[in-house]
Amino acid sequence: MRIIFMGTPDFSVGTLEALIEAGHEIALVVTQPDKPKGRGKAMQAPPVKECALAHGLLVYQPRRVREPECVAYLESFAPDMIVVVAFGQILTREILDMPKYCCVNVHASLLPKYRGAAPIQWAVIQGEQISGVTTMRMDEGIDTGDMIDTAEVLLAEDETGGSLFDKLAQAGAELCVKTLASIEAGTAVYTPQDHGAATHTRMIKKQLGELDFSKTALELERLVRGLNPWPSAYTFWKGRTLKIWKSRVAQDELPDCGQSGSWETGAVHLAGKDRILVKCKEGWLELLEVQPEGKKRMDAASFLRGYPLEDGYCLGA
Repeated sequence: MRIIFMGTPDFSVGTLEALIEAGHEIALVVTQPDKPKGRGKAMQAPPVKECALAHGLLVYQPRRVREPECVAYLESFAPDMIVVVAFGQILTREILDMPKYCCVNVHASLLPKYRGAAPIQWAVIQGEQISGVTTMRMDEGIDTGDMIDTAEVLLAEDETGGSLFDKLAQAGAELCVKTLASIEAGTAVYTPQDHGAATHTRMIKKQLGELDFSKTALELERLVRGLNPWPSAYTFWKGRTLKIWKSRVAQDELPDCGQSGSWETGAVHLAGKDRILVKCKEGWLELLEVQPEGKKRMDAASFLRGYPLEDGYCLGA
């Protein structure tokens, strides 16, 4: 099929490569404009652009794809299909009606659950045991179109936002190729979503990563995993940021550790010379891997050897 591909971040790259490998003609790759990044503010191309150029594909980077001149340019390619994977802009009805078949979106959740932004991180944060990807025929809503196919992915006990990202990117690429084959063969089944069962996710912001020890240890352990590698969970230690990369719900606390009413939430209990436990609303969160501001990541034992931390010290702003 002759395809216009729309996508921007790393998550989209696997699907673009899978479509190329499957023999589809990628007539045009549409992605977001380059953006300044880092301290030097050097312009950086989106991952999809880098992939497209590596394959010798034509790239188009409109600021607003809904502008009339952009719509006319897309139409000039007479696509059989438009494939959208984390593009980052809303398509108008003119674009949705443009291809011979339809516009297909690959979404990183089992719809109608987790519509919207950041479904991957939220699946981990919410403690889901199963996630997946959905291909759908796009309409003018946000992730509201008819579902075509799904693929489930099991979450490991130590699943992070980053590891689930990789799993779903691969699953989405494979599912998209399968979906396009069924559409072309006329065997695709379009199933309306149950809008009453829909759940919605919000954007992930850095502030979400600040650990609130008035929550349960289980909630915070999931948050740490869900925000790894970006934007990462953190707390404050002696006025400085302390990133938390890995943690667990402590199961083997000392007898006075979860039962004494004298412990405040956020208070540190040092179990020996190599373990850091923090009192939560319910349970204790053990900090396994941390990163002091301006330093490298290290395990708890290394941190305690290099930095003073007193029993009973309260972490937080």
